[in-house]
Amino acid sequence: MRTSTYGEPVVTIACLNLERDGGPDNPDGSLPQRWLDAHHQILKPLEADVILRQEATYSHLDDDRRLKAAGKLLGMKGFLSGNGAGRNPTALFVRPGTFPVFERMTYNAMFWRTPPTIVSARFVDVPDAELLLMSWHAAFNSPRGREREADEITALVDRMERLGGFIGGGDGNEYPVEDGERISPIDWSTVTDRAHIHHRTNLAPDGSRVSCTYLHRALLTSGLQDAARYAAHTLGQDDAIGPTAGHAKPDQGGPRWIDIVYSDSRIARAVLAVNVLDTTGISDHHGVEVVLSRRGLADALRRIHPPVPLDQAVA
Repeated sequence: MRTSTYGEPVVTIACLNLERDGGPDNPDGSLPQRWLDAHHQILKPLEADVILRQEATYSHLDDDRRLKAAGKLLGMKGFLSGNGAGRNPTALFVRPGTFPVFERMTYNAMFWRTPPTIVSARFVDVPDAELLLMSWHAAFNSPRGREREADEITALVDRMERLGGFIGGGDGNEYPVEDGERISPIDWSTVTDRAHIHHRTNLAPDGSRVSCTYLHRALLTSGLQDAARYAAHTLGQDDAIGPTAGHAKPDQGGPRWIDIVYSDSRIARAVLAVNVLDTTGISDHHGVEVVLSRRGLADALRRIHPPVPLDQAVA
């Protein structure tokens, strides 16, 4: 049971979009260095209980060779989504000692460019409550596609409101809502990547371009909490909302916060810290670590405390 520096036992959730799974295998068949670095330098030291992975591009090849290698290295059970139009499956890893019962949840993947990985789990401290875990990678190329995908997530949120708890996240390919936020919006008049403008904006009535925020707003309105926003606004951890992508793309508006972990509003009360993980030289996305109070997670699943109130600024 991990206690760490927080003075109490914790449960850790990690999220990482590893660019194209670290690249193809080396000519001799060995795993690429960026894949090895991501797992040995970033993920393994976290000792995370759940890992939400995106761009598991090559993990299905050779009888899930990379998925199995990652699971063995991390001491976790790995799950992999189908290979959709995006050709970059999602993955999800669960630590059996923390979540001793887990199984893949089936769903209709037709509404997703990149199918998510969804797992139903049981927390060892509250074995009679279901916890739904979800790793997603929203469509990079379609505001309307992301809206449809967001609505699919809200259907699962509605289900878990009646049955248990929810933790999910990934690369949303959209930006947080600006209402009540401390991050300056993108000035789209300065962005020169025209395809990116189409992918990430909507046309306003006055002809200007405004950032797509439907996914974030839909999830918050449906009762989920953005762990980083909660940590920044409630716990005073301003670094929690540090940028996770766009560091090498000034023509797209520069570094932005788009990799986000959400939970239901009861589990949000268990958040102790949210940390942005520097992956420079390993991936084009930084990772995110969410540290939960183990006792707080158990209390949330037992529904001992009321949910965090809905943020009226975004709903």
